[in-house]
Amino acid sequence: MIDPNFFQLICFYAFGAITVGAAIAVISLRNTVHAVLSLVLTFFSTACIWMLAEAEFLAVALIVVYVGAVMVLFLFVVMMLDIDQVKIREGFVRFLPVGLVVAVVMLVEMLALIGVRAMHAQTLGVNPATVAGQSNTAWLGTALYTHYLLPFEVAALILTVGVVAAVALTLRQRSGSKRQMAAEQVAVDPRARVRLVKMDAVRPPVAEPPAASEEPKA
Repeated sequence: MIDPNFFQLICFYAFGAITVGAAIAVISLRNTVHAVLSLVLTFFSTACIWMLAEAEFLAVALIVVYVGAVMVLFLFVVMMLDIDQVKIREGFVRFLPVGLVVAVVMLVEMLALIGVRAMHAQTLGVNPATVAGQSNTAWLGTALYTHYLLPFEVAALILTVGVVAAVALTLRQRSGSKRQMAAEQVAVDPRARVRLVKMDAVRPPVAEPPAASEEPKA
């Protein structure tokens, strides 16, 4: 029988090693698709570590938001950079081994994580959510909206300022760039855009063929 504490420690070091190795691969691989797949593996391994620490909300948020949305968008953008259909088909076969390796590693991590959760190991300290008799998500929501409400609102305000600044940067006037002026388009008079002109049908004169010159008889 394997000691649960020892098995959890092994999984922690394994997940940490995979996370560090995948992160190094992200900045060292020359192939962009391989780098994106390595980043997916980095996020997934980090989520497994958070699950070991009983931070289910953070782990699920990392998988759903980053791996499920952001990284898939990055992968689509990278794959659409080259619109040559022949190269895309060749790239699918070429990238298939790397994708299979990433999938196998993620499957092994999931199985190991299930084994750790089944053993109910408690070696990382007392979980405050367990002490409070709540789930990790409920305890986190209670802590954010009661004890840490002011820092949470400040963080939300900073993010809002960042969004407003990004929109303001896109709306600034730049020379040499075309812009769509919605106000001018709405204020256009339809009668001034199209003018119907009535003209009499005129048939152009038919040009007569030139008369053939008579050749002198011998």
